[in-house]
Amino acid sequence: MGNKKLVIVESPTKARTIRKFLDKNYIVESCMGHIRDLPQSAKDIPAKLKKEKWAQLGVNTEKNFSPLYVIPKDKIKVVKALKEKLEEASELYLATDEDREGESISWHLQEVLNPKVPVKRMVFNEITKSAINKSLTETRSIDIHLVKAQESRRILDRLVGYTISPLLWKKIAYGLSAGRVQSVAVRVIVERESDRMFFKQTQYWDIKSKLAAHALEFDSRLYEWKGKKIVTSSDFNSKTGEIKKEGQNLILTESDCLQIIKSLEKETWLVSEVEEKPVTRRPSPPFITSTLQQEASRKLGLTAREAMQIAQKLYEQGFITYMRTDSSFLSQEAIVGARKKIEKSFGKEYLPESPRFYEAKKVKGAQEAHEAIRPAGGDFLDPEDTGLSGTQLKLYELIWKRTLASQMSDSRQKQLTVRIKSGEAIFTTSGLTIEFPGFLRAYVEGSDDPMAELEQKEVRLPQLKLNQTIQHLSSAPQKHETKPPARFTEASLVQFLEKEGIGRPSTYASILGTIVDRGYVRREANTLYPTFTAFVVTQLLRNYLAPFVDVNFTSEMESSLDLVASGELNSEIYLEQIYADKKEGLKSLVEKQEKQIDPTLARSVTFNHLPGFEFRVGKWGAYVVMKKENGEEVSATIPDQYSPADVTRDNILEWIENKEKGADSLGVDPQTQEAIYVLGGRYGYYVQRGEVAEGSKPKRVSLPPLIQPQDVTIEVALELLSLPKTLGEHPDKQKPLQVGLGRFGPYVSCDGEFRSVPKEKNFLRLTFQEALDLMNQPKGQGRGKRKKVVLKDLGLHPKDQKPVHIYAGPYGPYVNSGKLNASIPNETKIEDVTLDQALVWLEEKKTKNKT
Repeated sequence: MGNKKLVIVESPTKARTIRKFLDKNYIVESCMGHIRDLPQSAKDIPAKLKKEKWAQLGVNTEKNFSPLYVIPKDKIKVVKALKEKLEEASELYLATDEDREGESISWHLQEVLNPKVPVKRMVFNEITKSAINKSLTETRSIDIHLVKAQESRRILDRLVGYTISPLLWKKIAYGLSAGRVQSVAVRVIVERESDRMFFKQTQYWDIKSKLAAHALEFDSRLYEWKGKKIVTSSDFNSKTGEIKKEGQNLILTESDCLQIIKSLEKETWLVSEVEEKPVTRRPSPPFITSTLQQEASRKLGLTAREAMQIAQKLYEQGFITYMRTDSSFLSQEAIVGARKKIEKSFGKEYLPESPRFYEAKKVKGAQEAHEAIRPAGGDFLDPEDTGLSGTQLKLYELIWKRTLASQMSDSRQKQLTVRIKSGEAIFTTSGLTIEFPGFLRAYVEGSDDPMAELEQKEVRLPQLKLNQTIQHLSSAPQKHETKPPARFTEASLVQFLEKEGIGRPSTYASILGTIVDRGYVRREANTLYPTFTAFVVTQLLRNYLAPFVDVNFTSEMESSLDLVASGELNSEIYLEQIYADKKEGLKSLVEKQEKQIDPTLARSVTFNHLPGFEFRVGKWGAYVVMKKENGEEVSATIPDQYSPADVTRDNILEWIENKEKGADSLGVDPQTQEAIYVLGGRYGYYVQRGEVAEGSKPKRVSLPPLIQPQDVTIEVALELLSLPKTLGEHPDKQKPLQVGLGRFGPYVSCDGEFRSVPKEKNFLRLTFQEALDLMNQPKGQGRGKRKKVVLKDLGLHPKDQKPVHIYAGPYGPYVNSGKLNASIPNETKIEDVTLDQALVWLEEKKTKNKT
């Protein structure tokens, strides 16, 4: 036993940051997350237990629901290294995160390492020198209630997932999964899609008139005709699209509008009513986990998973407080720091007389109380002074702005509503002026540029007085249609789950990732589109295992798990009730219902608005089946980009017709003498040269979004099949300059560099000069790609003579050589990095990749 004190944290980044604040008497090591878990496969189960009925489940349901914990293969070396370090230590500090997950990791460490020295649990909400030093003097014991709550949650998730998933494999398709929270999330997405299917789109009209006063033009809208109000969107049911109350307000047609406009040609336009009222807006509270995920999605286009990964990095590097929290509370240090920064950055007028205090957010299943997510420490480091780059900088700036705004003065605005009478018609117009922006100077929801957003929010009207004559310039009918409920985005789904108390904010990122990875949801620009697989799985679970996809039932589970965390509920009794109850327990329910489920019916779904068609899920995706008059069934593949609510009868008939007839050849390739076709498949339409034959694969090229299959001629098809096409030689690089078509659309390329071709340009008619101009433009942030900025050239790798560069990455600077990247330690300055250091890091990464 030595005199050193061993501190164990979850990640290497966190360990590096903490090392900076502790002296040489402390050893700070990382356990790389959980060191024990339930077995993931049969090979993880100890040989002596393999024959036990419950072993595959990983939970002994016959003996107090005891979990079977195993050390994963990739953690054996980690555990061994920690034990060796512990032999040198006189004390052990467990410094994992201060939540249920972190508490559980600390407990597992204590159980596995079996220390013979004093063990202390150190907790902190931010990684700053003062916070770390304070936590060393205010240690505590491991909170066994928190551990039990996390363990119960883990066991419950395993029981639900491992009991229902095999049912889906047998009845629908192998590889599908079910989960206590994920299946409910899929259900609400499917139900929103169903609402869109049955939505009745209603058309209604009004009149927009352009008026003027004091040489200033403004718009107005017809509000009332002959004493009856004109319908607006609020008069329609947002879920069904139908009018709420028939005959209450007037529904106009285009013809009605034209007649009204004609009747007003000679009428005088007078101001009949002016209403002015002040409007005060208060700032939103500082971020909690769910609101951070929502705003990162809306403003930065990040998925919940990406937002949490970046926030984790910021926390571990000491830039922000802990990012898994349901509390909007700010400490006294934070309030003082925020007010000091507000006065310095915006002026005293933006600082309210007294600090703002926010109550803990009242959500079901709220997490243990932490502080809100905010910049770490009391000085609130300005974004430009952090040294951060890429998405790390953007997310830090978002947190910085939101925290300051939460302590700033109210925004004061003036709202003006004016009614203008003309004959038997009354028109209305509204204006909004910002008298004092207050917190809007720092943060506006939904915009990254507060000042630009302020300008957009203002609608200025001329000075208007009662009975004032207004100049009429023009009027025109305006067509409107009710819109179906919007599909969920990641932000709105997180908002829904939080409101209903389903799952926990800290798990939303993994839930969203899982439903996309498992093929239940297709994500495009953060909008979530359910697949046909989601529909058939939801249908089965709703018909046969209804409680386990019920929103209220799942929410009650969260409440019960919170009672376990507080010590008010025995976890074994609760798990017995949920899983093993002979009448209503999950195990007996699945065993009973399995016999009643017909696999053929389970794989199919029908929709009332598309009678005569049956939609099925097979090994290769979704397809539609139609029964002919003679009883024969014909089918066709449904392209992946079609969500259930978007499929029409015409789509289906077209797919089936193409399948039945077989594609007619557009013509013959004059060089190969092979037939050219336009075909449709699971991934959309494409052109193909030649036939599919055993041992050969014909060349295929997907149709770009702007080219419709009916518009493809033999000439267009041959041009597409000729891609990538060389247009000439780049004058500087002396390499071929090409135009091609890739996964993300048309591009030009040269010597491994790519540039997207703008949508407005016809890439098939691109000239050499146009391609050269595109190629010479700086590389921007493409879809899923970021600009690679070389921060430092270190020279050539001695083994393969490839350049070794330092690049700016989304998670910080890194060294690169060929296809190998390696992170640069946080405490290392870029200007100090040498080629020798870089080679060591690259070699370590190469070795790690092999293990």
